[in-house]
Order: sequence, then C-alpha cells, then structure tokens
Amino acid sequence: MAYYTGMIAAVPTANKQAYTEHAQQSWGMFKSYGATRIVETWGVDVPKGKVNDFYGAVQAKPDETIVFSWIAWPDKATADAAWQKMQDDPAMANLPEMPFDAKRMIFGGFAPIYERGEHTGGGYYSGFTLAVPSQNKAAYIDMAEHGWQMFKKGGALGAIEAWGEDVPHGKQTDFYRATKAEDGEIPVFSWVSWPDRATCDAAAKAMEAEMEGQEMPEMPFDGMRMMWAGFEPIFDSGGKA
Repeated sequence: MAYYTGMIAAVPTANKQAYTEHAQQSWGMFKSYGATRIVETWGVDVPKGKVNDFYGAVQAKPDETIVFSWIAWPDKATADAAWQKMQDDPAMANLPEMPFDAKRMIFGGFAPIYERGEHTGGGYYSGFTLAVPSQNKAAYIDMAEHGWQMFKKGGALGAIEAWGEDVPHGKQTDFYRATKAEDGEIPVFSWVSWPDRATCDAAAKAMEAEMEGQEMPEMPFDGMRMMWAGFEPIFDSGGKA
C-alpha cells in the first residue's frame, strides 16, 4: 500500500533556486532507497488564518515562502527502512547545505485513505492539513468523496487524503501544534491536483456560488483549524503518485 512522507517548511524566498536544486540532488538518493516520486511545491496563494495557518505552522518569517511537499513510497516498510539507512549513508555528507531552517520543518508519515483521479502532470496544487478525531475517520472519507465530486466537476485532476500513521512530536514545531490537535485527533495531509491555477480559482468561485444560501453540512472535524493554500510545483521527479 502506498505511503507518503509529508513535509511543510518555510524557505527564504531568495533561496527558491537553491531549494529547487537541493530537491533535484536529493531525489537520486531517495530513489535509491525505494521512493517512487518526490513533489516539491511553492506557495503562491497562502492565506492568513484567524485560528491557524501555514505561516504559523512553521513559524515563517516575513521573507520566507511556504513549501508543501511529499515523498511517495510503495509502502511504510520501505519508507521506514529508507530513513534508517539515511542515518548511516555517507552520501548524505555530499548533499549541499539545506537552504532553509530544517528545525522549523514539520513532517510525518501518512497512509492514503482516499484516492481519486490522476496524479501526474498537475500544474497547481491545493494543499491541506488538519486534525480529525480518530473515531470520525469513516465520516471523513465520506466527506472526501463529496468534495472530490465537486472538485472533479471544476476540472481537478486528482485528490489524495492521507491519514497520519507515524507523525512525530517535535521540539519546536510539528503537525499536532500546527493543526492545534486535541486528544484523540489525527493529523491529515492531503492535496488536490489541478491543470493550472486558473482552473482551481474558477472552480473555487463556482463552488462558492453553488453553496451560496445553502446551509453548510456538518463536518467531521473542526474546519476553523484546517489549513489550506495554493502551490505551484517547482520540482516533480515524475513516477507513481
């Protein structure tokens, strides 16, 4: 079963090219460990939130941009083995210095619980992270299906919802603090792929118009703590998922 390492970081805007090059150079190593794909996306429409947002999640500074990225693996066992090997791999020393503060990056291991559409060729991504009560997992999957039908109608290419399975608590930042997770809640990392930003923006306006005047359905999580933003890919290794 597919498995993802999901990551969110704050990168100095001036280091965009250096970050892209770092991702390109890292891909060869991850591929040798069994990864099937890496996608790195750069925040271009990241709203400020009333309760929380991506900026607060990684303690972003005014001159930094949010990066939303994932590594795809064939399964959790491959991912776990890769991270273990990495600690002793001399190739790590040959990678250039990270062009961002890795101490503020949040990351975790996520298993897909909902997947629809195609996942290659996307020119724009809607990225989400939130906390869902563990007992509401089935209800959340049902909601994802309803959402996908609306996204698909608007021109979306694909959608993946991934459930936190190995999400560490960090000293400075982590997914739990980012989503203000309460006891019994699980971090979720998800994205919707689009052909381009224009298609996504048009779909969002159409959905707003369609929902106008209607009562919002009850959600199986606290929507006020959900974070979402728009991202453009800066590196995509290609491959599966």
